[in-house]
Order: sequence, then structure tokens, then C-alpha cells
Amino acid sequence: MQVAISVLFSLSSHATEVETQKLGLNLRVWKPQTSSFPEGSLTMQLKVFHVLLLVHGWSRSPMPKGRQVKPFLNQQEYQRTEDIVKKFENGIGKELHRKLLERAKMRRNWLEDWWLNVAYLDLRISTQIHCNMGGPGPYIEHFWPPKEGTQIERACVNIWHTLKYWELLREEKVAIQRSGSAVLDMSQFRMLFCTCRIPGVTRDSIGSYFKTETEGECPSHLTVLCRGRVFAFDAIHEGNMVTPPEIFRQLTYIQKRCHSEPDGPGLAALTSNERTKWAELREYLVDLDPKNFTLLEKIQRSLFVICLDDSSPHATPEDYTELIRLGLIGDPTVRWGDKSYNSIFFSNGTCAAFCDHSPFDAMALITMLSYAEKTIMENEGKWKGSDKVRDIPWPEELVFTVDQKIINEIERTKEFYYKKVSDLQLVSYAFTSFGKALIRKKKLHPDTFVQLALQLAYYKCHGRPGCCYETAMTRRFYHGRTETIRPCTVEAVEWCKSMLDISDNTYQRLQLMHKAFAKHDKMRKDCENGRGFDRHLLGLLLIAQEQGLPVPELYVDNAFTASGGGGNFVLSTSLTGYTRFSGAAIPMVHHGYGFFYAIRDDRIVATCSSWKSCPETDAEVLCRTVFQCFQDMLQLTVAAQL
Repeated sequence: MQVAISVLFSLSSHATEVETQKLGLNLRVWKPQTSSFPEGSLTMQLKVFHVLLLVHGWSRSPMPKGRQVKPFLNQQEYQRTEDIVKKFENGIGKELHRKLLERAKMRRNWLEDWWLNVAYLDLRISTQIHCNMGGPGPYIEHFWPPKEGTQIERACVNIWHTLKYWELLREEKVAIQRSGSAVLDMSQFRMLFCTCRIPGVTRDSIGSYFKTETEGECPSHLTVLCRGRVFAFDAIHEGNMVTPPEIFRQLTYIQKRCHSEPDGPGLAALTSNERTKWAELREYLVDLDPKNFTLLEKIQRSLFVICLDDSSPHATPEDYTELIRLGLIGDPTVRWGDKSYNSIFFSNGTCAAFCDHSPFDAMALITMLSYAEKTIMENEGKWKGSDKVRDIPWPEELVFTVDQKIINEIERTKEFYYKKVSDLQLVSYAFTSFGKALIRKKKLHPDTFVQLALQLAYYKCHGRPGCCYETAMTRRFYHGRTETIRPCTVEAVEWCKSMLDISDNTYQRLQLMHKAFAKHDKMRKDCENGRGFDRHLLGLLLIAQEQGLPVPELYVDNAFTASGGGGNFVLSTSLTGYTRFSGAAIPMVHHGYGFFYAIRDDRIVATCSSWKSCPETDAEVLCRTVFQCFQDMLQLTVAAQL
């Protein structure tokens, strides 16, 4: 059975724990260690991602996740599922778990390879549409409001600050991140630069060419896409990084050529194809002319891609809709969808980020973007260094050999792409009545606040609970990525019902809300500390497949799908952090929503997506309803104090 779990593309990934007293970012290749280090060791300590029994072990109450499916089943269905679960845990489940423990003995992280393949590289759909993540630059809120004629000027400053972060990574000077006292795994950061997904006929691969200074030479050139053409130039000249005036010279040269000469074939659009088709076309390109392979590899190895986009999206601090839409699903001829980082610059000086999701999760990207924004703000959005421009080599155009078949395929791909993305409804608004500061003052967790508001909003809009996926970071573990938090708990549903029941009083509603908060807060903590169950369930399923065993009944039971299993979550959500950077991704299922949000001291920026062709869903309505629920929840806490 080609498991539906292969559609877990919207899920992020984490599975590792780090404990260290060493300062700086150790990006060297991790060497597996079978024993723990002595306490106080200055060597990087990374705990193995051990197989954890389903929430504290099967020996305790019959699988706590039974309560996770309860909101979606009637009593008869629930009883049937309970019987299936008992049969699983007393039968094949034990054997699969034993096999999983054997696998874990042989690997520092038993999940890492499986997750990368199943959640990302095995996907055959268009990953540029269905899997990539994107988000707007928040510079419009301070030094760079939309203004025509500023595209290149702002791009060169932004690029330079991004290159400084690359330099810090090369020198291993990026500070190790912590969550409380726990040190977090930093391995994803080496994938930000010089990394590219490479299409395969049955499975893709990741080419990562980044090296620290101690590891050796690292590619240092940039790729630039403009009007269907591809260029490259080096970011290092005679041992020194190019300056913003020098980058300005290079980008101006490219722009002038592209604006005065015919458009290129737009080969980049092929990266938006379904994966097997793109793999076959890539092979055809290489067979057509061996030079094409050299050019493709040059793009793959490049630091990142600079996209000069002719669009001029409207954007305000309260409404990022058009900017985030064009960043996520804009012109495919000026995006290399397989690159780990595309930095998009629009003609009115606004910008966006667009990334392949497979090599890293959003927090690595946001850390880099936040560094660049901070240093840009410190310099008031300007370059304050020397205006001197060295005699550096002009950009090289990467001219691919194409024939009529490739040209036809580019047009077909663009037609497919625009038809698909035109069906996406996407809104991105700022709720400005309050933010993290006031929520914290009420002694409530801001993330849980948003998640419960979303549960209430979905219940109001659809009259039923919404199975929900929320990303939990598991970077406390070696090469950790993510676990699934399931916010649609019994406690959350009981509270939602109470909020809509006119016979319930404020005290009852507040009590139920606090219970729902406590449940969600505990789940988050459990998931971040390796006590979630979704990745474990995935492991048990994959070990069964690997051993050629039948798919256990647990995975084909209606409750598994109804509660979101197999990538069927109606609400696919993620907190992008407490910075100015927000993001977006598309819904996991056709009748679902994507809901990403950034929580700041004075506001909550939410981005909601749905498919127009689904008559049940409306991203605009859900987003506005969530904002109203924010107010309802605040009023509940205020009324309780009267």
C-alpha cells in the first residue's frame, strides 16, 4: 500500500536533542556516539532520538491518543477503534515496536532518513506548489515602504547582509540556539546555502555543497533569474566579499540586458512540474547537450537564487495578502523551486523568501532573515560603506541548449502551474488590537491562545471539530526536525461547544478554556521533548512496509484518517515565531486550510489559505472569524475578573 502518509508534505520535521556548553555553531559532520559524554564536557552532546513508547508506554492507559480521535467519532465508531487499538498494542504492534528498537540501535536518529524520504523526497506531486514555503519581507514596516525604482538598490543591500550570515556560518560563529536551558541542534543551518533538491524518477535527492572554512572550499557564486533568463556571478572577488555597490553593478547589468533584449525560455518553470516529469525532462536536457548538466549543477551549487520579479505587489503592515501570494505562487520562470533559498525582489522594492522545504524547517530560515533584518535596520536600510567598485568580472549568462520539445514543455508546465495556483485563495492580515504582551499579562500561552481561537473559529464556520496539525520543534534531539501537536482535543471541543451554548455562563466557559489551555500546553511540551506519537506511529507503519508485512488495521481504520492521520489534517498550522517574519503554505487537503501565524508584542499576523474550488472553505471568512475569536477570548478573561 502506498501509504497516504506520503502526503505528509505539510509537516515539518524534528528529531534530535543537543546539550552543550560550547559557544558558536559547530557545523562539522556529526559523528555518531554510542555513549554519553561526562557531565560538563565541552564537546557537543547530542542525544539519540530514541523510540518512545506511545505517550509514556503502552502499559499505561489504553493509548492516550484514543482521546485524540474521540471528537470525530460517534460512540459506536469509537468503541470499534478502541478494540482495534487494543488488538494492535497486544499483537502486531509489539513486534513492530521491537523491530523499531532494533533499527534505533543502528542509527543515531532512527527517523531521519525515513522522514526526509516519506515527507519530502518520495513525493511525486509538484512540490513547488504543494510543499515549498514562502513569506514576505517585513521591511515595509520600517525603512523600505513600497516605492517604484528601488528594486536593485534594496536588493543589493539585502543580499550583502545575507552574505554576511553565510560568512558567519562558514566561520562557525553563529551562536547556538537554546530553548530554555536546552541547546538545540543546528545542523539544518548548513542547508540554507549551496543546497538544492535534485529531481529523480522515483525519488528526489538533496545536493548540499556548503562547507565551513575548516571543511574546505565552498561555492561562492549567486544565481540570478530575470525575465526567463539565468545569470551567475561570484560573491567573492580576490578573497573579499562583493559590496552592495558592486552587487548593484552586477544586477543593473543583468536588468538592463533583460529589459532591452528578448525574454529567455523560462527554463526555471520546469522546477514547478510534477517530480517524475521534471526528472525525465532534466535527463532529456542533459542528453540534449552535456553543457546543460554543467549549467544545472552551477545553479544547484550556487549560494542562493536572486529573483528579479517585474510584479509590483500592494502591501501594508496590516495587509500582506498580495505580497505573500506573489512570493509563494508568483511567476515560475523567475523561481528555481528546488533551491533551498530564493530571495525575491519585486519592482516596487518589496521582497519575499521562497524555499524548498525538504532540507530544513522554517525556524532556520527565519533566524537568518531576522539577522539580515536586524542589521539592515541598524544601518537604516542604507549602505554606509565605501562606494568604490572594483573591476570585477561581469555576470555570466547561463544559456541552455533547448529544442522545440523543451520549449513546448515549458509552456505546458506554465499552463498547469497557473491553472493550479489560480485556485488558491490566500489572505494575510494583521490583527492589531493586542498581541503577545497582553496575552502574557493574562498568564496565557500566546501560541495556545491562537490555536484555541482557530479551533473555535473552525467550529463556528463548519459546525464541527477540525482535526488540526501544528508543528512542534524537536531540535532538542540529534538532527531533530518536527513532531505533530494535535490541537483538536476533547478539552478544546468541550470549550468550543460551551462558547456556542447560550445556556452556559462565563464561569463555566472560563473553566473549560483553562482546561483546554492546560491540555495544549502539556501536549506541546511532550512533543518537543520526544513524547509525541505521530512520528512513532509513522515508524511502526514504515517498519511493517519495510518487512513486507500487511498494513495493520489501525492505519486503515476510519478514525485514523478522520483524526488527520496519513496527512489528512483539515487544519495545517504553524507558528512562525515571535518576530516580524510570517509565512505561508497551502492546505494539506482539498477541503482544508493552511494557517500560519506570527505573534508579536502588539499584533498577530495570520496567513490563511484554502482552495476556491472547495465550496465548504473560505480563507477570508475563517481568518476574520479567528480575529473575532481573539476578542471573544479576551472578553471572557475580562468578564471573569468583574
